Amino acid sequence: MRLPLLTLEVFDAIVRAGTLRGAAEALGVKPATVSQQLKALEEQIGAALFIRTTRSINLTEAGRALQRDIGPAFEQITHGLEAARSTGHAARGQLRLAVPEFAYFLLLQHSLAEFQKSYPEIEVELVMTDALSDVVGEGMHGGFRLGGLVAEDMVAVALTDPLRSVVVASPEYVETYGAPDTPQDLLSHNCIRYRFPSSGVVAPWSFNGPEGMFQVEVRGGLIANSSPVAIDMAKQGLGLSFTFRDYCLDALQHGDLIELLTNYQAQVPAVHFYFPNEYRNMMPLRLFLDHLKATARREP
Repeated sequence: MRLPLLTLEVFDAIVRAGTLRGAAEALGVKPATVSQQLKALEEQIGAALFIRTTRSINLTEAGRALQRDIGPAFEQITHGLEAARSTGHAARGQLRLAVPEFAYFLLLQHSLAEFQKSYPEIEVELVMTDALSDVVGEGMHGGFRLGGLVAEDMVAVALTDPLRSVVVASPEYVETYGAPDTPQDLLSHNCIRYRFPSSGVVAPWSFNGPEGMFQVEVRGGLIANSSPVAIDMAKQGLGLSFTFRDYCLDALQHGDLIELLTNYQAQVPAVHFYFPNEYRNMMPLRLFLDHLKATARREP
């Protein structure tokens, strides 16, 4: 049986107002409409709900039984409507984000503390994944992807310039084994490869040459599904690592790693923050995005 929500709303309004006319005013309808809806509800239930006299209107036993149960329900509905109306319009609430590891280290590692200090009532949950997440289907509000991988039905905001790939090695490794002059020379080196956790695919090593982009199927004795781990192993002199240049800037600047094959570096699209258009005016998301854009501009 379908619930007679319209007539129940009329019944609840009559109880609250104390008169049919007062209920009509509260609902913004004519008194005749209230009378018709009340009559329809009583016919459906099969019992009178009010005792009406020239001076007053009072609940019958059936009316009191109905009000006892639907009164709290309508209070909850009203509260739910107010909650829905206010959610996303204040600097509080939850923000669930799909975050690949590279996005955390490039954009979030040094910016989350400041955001939490500025907006302590916004709870940020990072769902660490390298999968092409369906943020809507997985109950998230947004995520990070390289620009070319953002779905067309999402709003996407670039947070970085296009990224450059880089091959790196420790000074000790280069001193012991020498540096490759061309990407093909990598075949004679121990290359630390990266395996995507979600798909299990080993990431290709891509380069830019005179005839365009090409890949080299490198070999080596080490594979990791964490880029920071792969970079750390390269810093220890265990082999060469292939990653984003911005990902290991500190190690390059401090001399822990040496940049190799600079003439063959390839570009990949910028890192984008993406979210459904329906969340465009969601306050926690807007504040987080504004903070990211400001932080990204301060990055070297």
